[in-house]
Amino acid sequence: MNLITLDNRKDNDKPVLLLIGVRGQLGYDCAKVFSDVFSVKGLSSSDLDLSCTDDIQATIIKYRPAVILNCGAYTKVDNCETEVETARLINAEAPAQLAAAAKACKALLVHVSTDYVFPGDRKLPDGYSETDKVGPVSVYGNSKLAGELAISKSGCEYLIVRTAWLYGINGYNFLKTMLRLVLSEPEKERKVVADQYGCLTSSWRLAQQLLKLVEAGKRGLYHGVGENSANWFQVASYFLQQMQVEHRLTPCKTAEYPTPARRPANSILLNSRLKDDKLLLMLPWQEDLDLFILKYRERLLNEALKMI
Repeated sequence: MNLITLDNRKDNDKPVLLLIGVRGQLGYDCAKVFSDVFSVKGLSSSDLDLSCTDDIQATIIKYRPAVILNCGAYTKVDNCETEVETARLINAEAPAQLAAAAKACKALLVHVSTDYVFPGDRKLPDGYSETDKVGPVSVYGNSKLAGELAISKSGCEYLIVRTAWLYGINGYNFLKTMLRLVLSEPEKERKVVADQYGCLTSSWRLAQQLLKLVEAGKRGLYHGVGENSANWFQVASYFLQQMQVEHRLTPCKTAEYPTPARRPANSILLNSRLKDDKLLLMLPWQEDLDLFILKYRERLLNEALKMI
């Protein structure tokens, strides 16, 4: 059943979509994209604290949504290594409670997951498809996988979409950090990791892809990432060059910058099921990044300069 045709749970002639994490990078774009089809009710962390799992079901059910879109997560990967319980509550237990609420009110649960569910040891340039064996190597990855499993076993209608390396105009991301750093000291040489590979993904494009899947009535597990892969050094170099700002970047290895959480060396996801279903909207990462810069270059520069 395509949930957007339901004749109940409507507001202003549109079915209600409850968006969790509305102030986040992806949630911000989803609120705009989904508003064309749904009456979007957005909840921020101050409206619904996902670590307070006892409150989740009652909060969700009172909205009687047709769709629950969970863009909320605890994504501080290194902090997760020591804040294990917080990661478990937000990334594993909260999705389980959302699934129970979705089942109770016969809603579709759309849940965003991560490339970190894979071990990252696959030989380059091969990537991971939806049917490949998982094996997280960090607390963050394990907690997100636990959330996926809880949803899949809940009996609710669900759509899980794994993504990676997100960037958007709202909030913080790798691209904005690099821009701020090079603008603050243009002559300084910056080292950027060049042995971790993944798929840079536009949050705006992903929001459109999520809506496409919902409108098509799809269920189960999908990957949704920018097409083609790159390492962080390649991404940063391309971005700063297209932004036309002075920069001095040098590639380095992960070992030169040890972190509490282990990062997958190969984090490449394949949009296999989207292609099989002929629903792919994701573009090559360079094309989406060009469009992003074309639209937001001045805003990005102004925001970065204000933070220096």
